[in-house]
Amino acid sequence: MIGRLQGTLLSKQPPEILVDVNGVGYEVEVPLSLFGELPDTGQPVTLVTHLQISESQHSLYGFTQSGQRQLFRNLLKISGVGAKMALAILSGMNPLEFTAAVQAGDITSLTRISGVGKKTAERLVMELRDKLGDGTDFGSGFMPTGQQAPTGPLAEARNALQGLGYKPVEADRLINSVATETMSTEAIIRAALQQAGQRTG
Repeated sequence: MIGRLQGTLLSKQPPEILVDVNGVGYEVEVPLSLFGELPDTGQPVTLVTHLQISESQHSLYGFTQSGQRQLFRNLLKISGVGAKMALAILSGMNPLEFTAAVQAGDITSLTRISGVGKKTAERLVMELRDKLGDGTDFGSGFMPTGQQAPTGPLAEARNALQGLGYKPVEADRLINSVATETMSTEAIIRAALQQAGQRTG
């Protein structure tokens, strides 16, 4: 099993990054809400990872903190939630927001996440509420020490775009040009990157 990677961050193409470890390139899928925590390309990076093995492929999922990985693994234990949906959930909400929504039984907020319907949201609340506590069981680590957790898809998208190298002003301009109230974090990022491509093309 691959539980940790330490190497050089070669590229960031949401939701995937490429990490060089002693000449071997590892393709790692990372929640969009965590892109703002990643270093610039060409810089050292350390990730804790979860390896998902199926008959057709091996998929590697990466996190900047062990608490994030634990939450991902807890999601995998929920009936009807596979690795792709778990990644989508953590892309639509940062772990602190998700923990707060589960604790509050906030079905409405959970169903705003792409792919999460009412029944799935209800299962998440029912099965995870007692396991998550107040979020402190996962350690300090959903966000770097001293950094305030962003709130909502717009802030998550802004963090992700900055993680991709966009300046705050550029990220805000792109987001404001494409975002609507009903869009998920992932949808905002994709639309913003498409808009940026059109401007440079």
